[in-house]
Amino acid sequence: MLRRLTPVLLALLVVGAKPALVEVGLERVEAEGGRPLRGRKVGLVAHAASVTADGRHAIDVLRAQGVEVVRLFTPEHGLRSRAAAGERVASGQDPESGLPVVSLYGEKTKPSPEDLAGLDALVFDLQDAGVRFYTYVSTLILCLEAAAEAGIELVVLDRPNPLGGERMEGPESDPREVVPVSLVNMAPGPLVHGLTMGEMARYVNARREKPARLTVVPMRGWKRSMLWNDTGRSWVAPSPNLRSPEAALAYPGVCLLETTNVSEGRGTPTPFLLFGAPWLQPTDLRRSVRVPGFSLKAARFTPRTGEASPDPKYRDVECVGLRLKVTDGRGARPYPLGITLLHRLRRQSGFRWREDALDRLLGTRRVRAALERGVTVGTILKADGPALEIYRRERRPALIYY
Repeated sequence: MLRRLTPVLLALLVVGAKPALVEVGLERVEAEGGRPLRGRKVGLVAHAASVTADGRHAIDVLRAQGVEVVRLFTPEHGLRSRAAAGERVASGQDPESGLPVVSLYGEKTKPSPEDLAGLDALVFDLQDAGVRFYTYVSTLILCLEAAAEAGIELVVLDRPNPLGGERMEGPESDPREVVPVSLVNMAPGPLVHGLTMGEMARYVNARREKPARLTVVPMRGWKRSMLWNDTGRSWVAPSPNLRSPEAALAYPGVCLLETTNVSEGRGTPTPFLLFGAPWLQPTDLRRSVRVPGFSLKAARFTPRTGEASPDPKYRDVECVGLRLKVTDGRGARPYPLGITLLHRLRRQSGFRWREDALDRLLGTRRVRAALERGVTVGTILKADGPALEIYRRERRPALIYY
């Protein structure tokens, strides 16, 4: 009987069969013999996740295809993605490749004209997290600006959005005179934007008075409905605390706790899937927080110092809290989860937050002000609706995948 089935049907019957592999932009360049970069002098914006499916780094792949990689640029967390959040990343030399490294997280965040001198193109190959306050999308925007000003091409080697291309949640940023611009609130559109890096580059570039020369090397096989586990690719942590696709799904919500005195799980094996504090009362929280796609279970944990978290909240102090599980990745609502947690945590006597930090992270004062007035979670989320609909229409010309 089984011998009569087609290979596709047989594959579907095999327990644990992997989905078809999505090819990223880097692999498309390799498959095309280095085009459109072969023989050109380039700067490469890269990190630990800038790899092929079999683990080869973009530096080696491009060099093997006849691309002259002259200079490396590194975002937050560094070229090997080991620096902790907010830790200054120094420029220098990469010991593995011997290439000079220009840090874009520290004294400067944007390539200077001197950094781009002599280059034919700036190549951007970073794995993003799909949320505005993950700083790589701001690094993309600043690289786009720098390339336009220098008159060189920006080439984006596209990669999947781990949240998919259909999920759009959260507020737009306030005007810059209300909340100053920073690396965590620079990108246009809602907090969870539903674009790949290539699409975001197209969206931003189309709104520039003087657009950059932009080329996006698209993926093959990626669809908007895909989550990470649909891509057939192994997860390579793009930053030291974003360690799994499940954590990436929770991150847009649980990361809001960074602005409070609640631990978001840094200093444990599962950041963003665990949160708590010594004073937290978990029973009411577990019963009252009902958000699609997530379940909560009581937990105790003790944050410890490590390379990824040199000084976590409540270091060496036992915390009472909750462990988060993604029960439905496609239906999960991470931003509503974060707002619901803040709404309920404010009722606990030990809770404190840093008002300016939350405004900066969200890019707006409106959410904090609403929470302080006791506005319901549903009303806060509903207020984002009109802007989300406008964005949904405006982003269409930038889309590459369907």
